[in-house]
Amino acid sequence: MVIDAHVHLSERPDDALIPFARRNGLRYTFDELLSTMRTHGVQHGLLLSPPLQDGTPLPNGDVIKLCRRSQGTLSPIFTVEPTKKEVASVLKLAEQSKKEVKGFKVRLGYIKASAEGPVFGDLYDYAEAEGLPVLFHTGDTASRSGDLSLSHPLNLDRLANRREELTIVLCHFGSPWFEDAAELVYKHPKVYADMSGLTTGGGTYGRKLSQWLARKVSEAIYFIGGAEKVLFGTDYPVTKYSDALDLVKLLDVEEADRQRILWRNAQKVFGL
Repeated sequence: MVIDAHVHLSERPDDALIPFARRNGLRYTFDELLSTMRTHGVQHGLLLSPPLQDGTPLPNGDVIKLCRRSQGTLSPIFTVEPTKKEVASVLKLAEQSKKEVKGFKVRLGYIKASAEGPVFGDLYDYAEAEGLPVLFHTGDTASRSGDLSLSHPLNLDRLANRREELTIVLCHFGSPWFEDAAELVYKHPKVYADMSGLTTGGGTYGRKLSQWLARKVSEAIYFIGGAEKVLFGTDYPVTKYSDALDLVKLLDVEEADRQRILWRNAQKVFGL
C-alpha cells in the first residue's frame, strides 16, 4: 500500500504548477491523477492547494470539492495564509468539515511571515486540540522571490519547543538542508518530514540527482535512527509518481522502514 502525503491539483488555467506538469509530460487533470495513483498502487492522497499565478493558493473550498469528487481517494489539507481573517475562515471551514479535513499547510518562504508569528496562534491551538498535523513548506522555493531565511527548517525549532503537542511535518525534507531537517525530526517527538518534490523534469543529470538524493535521505534516516517519522510524497505534478517511487526504492534502508515511509507513518499522522 502507498499513501501520498503531498499532492496538488486544480482545474484552473492560472495554476502556477502547469509548467512543472508540462516539463514532466503530465496533463495535470483530475482523471489523470486518479488513474496514475491506481496504476502505481497509491490508495490515498492528501490534497493541498497549488499556488496560482497571482501568488495566492487555490481556495480551500475548491480543494474540498475535488476531494469529494474522488470518493475517498483524496483528503483535504487546508492552506492557511497569515492574516487573522484567513485563519478564522480556515478554522470555520475545518469545523464544518471535521470528518474530512486531515491537516493544515503554511507556505513558509512564500508568505511574509514566520512559523512563530502570533497570527497563527489560534491555528496551532485548534490543530493541537483536534490532533491534526500542520505541514510547513521548508527548503528551496519554486519562486525566485521566495524567502529562504523563512523556509529554512531550523526556523521551526523554537515553535516545536513551545508547542510540544503540535504535530509538525517538514515538507520536502527541508531540501537541500536534509541534515538540519533530520536534526529537528530526531530532536522533537512530534516533528516529521515528507519526501515530496525532491526531483522534477529528469534531464541529463536526473539519474545522478536521484542517486544523490537517495544517499542524503538515507543518511538522514540513519541520523534519526530509523524511518518512523518519514513520509512518502510526490508534490504532483512537480514530481511524477514513477520518479518518487523509484527514489524510495533507491534508499539504503530496511524493507520495514520502506513500508513505514510508503504508508504506515502517513496512516498514523493523518488518522487514515
